[in-house]
Amino acid sequence: MITTPTLSPSSSPARSVSDMLRDWRLRRRMSQLDLACEAEISTRHLSFLETGRSQASREMLLRLAERLEIPLRERNALLMAGGFAPLFPERALHDPALLAARKAIDQILTGHEPFPALAVDRHWNLVSANRIIPLLLAGVEPALLEAPVNVMRLTLHPQGLAPRIANFAEWRQHMLDRLRQQIALSADPVLIDLNKELHAYPTPGHDVPSNEQALSPYAAVAVPFQLKTEYGLLSFFSTTTIFGTPVDITLSELAMECFFPADMETSAALQRLLP
Repeated sequence: MITTPTLSPSSSPARSVSDMLRDWRLRRRMSQLDLACEAEISTRHLSFLETGRSQASREMLLRLAERLEIPLRERNALLMAGGFAPLFPERALHDPALLAARKAIDQILTGHEPFPALAVDRHWNLVSANRIIPLLLAGVEPALLEAPVNVMRLTLHPQGLAPRIANFAEWRQHMLDRLRQQIALSADPVLIDLNKELHAYPTPGHDVPSNEQALSPYAAVAVPFQLKTEYGLLSFFSTTTIFGTPVDITLSELAMECFFPADMETSAALQRLLP
């Protein structure tokens, strides 16, 4: 079943459209010449837009937002700052308009059994999970499982999965790197606060350098996730699936994480979990 998280409005402070364009260009590490060439406009025109000497049309804002790869939520904010109505809708997953997408999510997560899979929103809050995920959460502090469940917090918290992650240092770095990349792309203040929180967590006493651990067969191509469970040491590698070319904010911010067994022992153990 799909569970729907609370959808919060963009928390970006009110800014002028010229400031927003300049900030996003600098965040993408593009010069005015780079962006002007990408958008097929003159650097003079872009300079005037960034200083407020010229007012951008709706079409120009959308063109620049596309070249800057601005998230849909922030494209709406850019349009509103420019005096235009937002273009991209934000619907709850139970909205009839998203029925096909909701079925696709269910099909992916359920079809991945007996291997674990889950879906998260832009803040890493759990949206849905298949039947395997709860079986791997033994010993987690109950408070961490109260909605909304934040998957980053659940994984790295010392009362979460952290004490049972055999390669914690390696996996922690991998997760923090992913979060840092998201922050660079979105400038989301909620993710910035989450990043600070995660960095403040103490590391488990069992943690050892990753080069002292047994290497997964996939270690050369993917960071493994090695979890100590009552079923033995389970080793996974993961893939992330997103919706292609979404025009709905909710779908654009949704990601599905599917874990695959990295060895035959893990595959065999998981095969026995479900009837």
